[in-house]
Amino acid sequence: MKDVGFGSSKVSGMKVLPFYLLTLLLFMLSGCIEEYEADISEEDTNLLVVEGTICSSGMNTFILSRTAATHSSDLPRMATGAIVSVRGSDGSEYMTQGTNGYYYCMIDSLAPDVDYYLHIETDGEIYESEPQKPLRTEKIADVVGIQNTPESNIDILVTPDVPFDSIKANYYSWTYDETWEVRPDYTTHIYFDIDSMKPLYKDNQFPACGWKDATGQTIMVGASLNYEGQHIRRLKMYNLDRSDERMYYRYSGLIHQRAISKDEYEYEIARRQAGTEMGGLFTPLPSDLPTNIHCLTSHKHVIGFVGCSLNTTEHRFFLNPKDFSIYRPPQKDTRLWFENPSDDDCRRLVRNGLYLCNWQDERWEPGGKLRTAWAYHYQLDVRSKGAYIEEPDFWSYE
Repeated sequence: MKDVGFGSSKVSGMKVLPFYLLTLLLFMLSGCIEEYEADISEEDTNLLVVEGTICSSGMNTFILSRTAATHSSDLPRMATGAIVSVRGSDGSEYMTQGTNGYYYCMIDSLAPDVDYYLHIETDGEIYESEPQKPLRTEKIADVVGIQNTPESNIDILVTPDVPFDSIKANYYSWTYDETWEVRPDYTTHIYFDIDSMKPLYKDNQFPACGWKDATGQTIMVGASLNYEGQHIRRLKMYNLDRSDERMYYRYSGLIHQRAISKDEYEYEIARRQAGTEMGGLFTPLPSDLPTNIHCLTSHKHVIGFVGCSLNTTEHRFFLNPKDFSIYRPPQKDTRLWFENPSDDDCRRLVRNGLYLCNWQDERWEPGGKLRTAWAYHYQLDVRSKGAYIEEPDFWSYE
């Protein structure tokens, strides 16, 4: 059959079916489609899974586990008791210390002209990753937050520096950490003294603000193939909901950038497809995922990819709510309000763990009342929200 052309009324080498016959054929085919479930064979279970990257100038972490059957309720089993080391073609070796499937080693510096690989001995088998020279990583030129419309979320866009090589494609992976300021629901500068039975001034009863941290759960990857000069510009990392508490006061992100090989990039893309489309007709089985780790003592499959980096670059940025259209849903006043409370009422409120927030005494006016507002500890102390109160070292940066 000749080439098939799309978007025309004729197909070369074939006659066009009448419309009603085509419709009938499509209807019949649609009735034959069933949900596909991947049939994972026994040899695809209990596979060794390796996560980690050989990096210079820092602590290296490698995670070893075993796969479970697709329909099994068992969690992945951590591979404990393994012997794991980073080795170099120059004879260097860095032994790891392991606990519960996590293996650590400190590497001061990697030589740019030496090939490094991961060596693993576990359950009577020997595994090694393919030797590779550590890749240099450019700095991060810029990170910005962009809100396209007042109602849209804030997109975080990253631009690496000019690539070392502008002729060939460049591949990167990114991770990020977050820090943001939080404040209590209410503040108070007074308290009720049950000895004198009156409100007294007391500042700094509770922290004025605090901070929370988080780490992005997704490793982002990108390629420069569609960029001029192989230079990635303003690639979206993640976004922040404009009504998220992270954007209420001040937000800071720390982007980590690492140059990766084309093979590692393709592994990450395939892993994402397997994770988001499991059970689909074209989803790769675990043993079909690309890998650079091989078993030297048998034909057992391995899942994972071990990269090698000469350095990782970082860039910290800040976002302020005044620069964006932030939506803060209206909050109902949840404090407890009492009019003309007696001494016994005030004593009871204090003993029940409430704090005086407001004391409006207008009883000196004809018909005037005493109005008081009380709040619980969790409404006044940001530490009750999971925040810490020691200001981060970088928080004063612009």
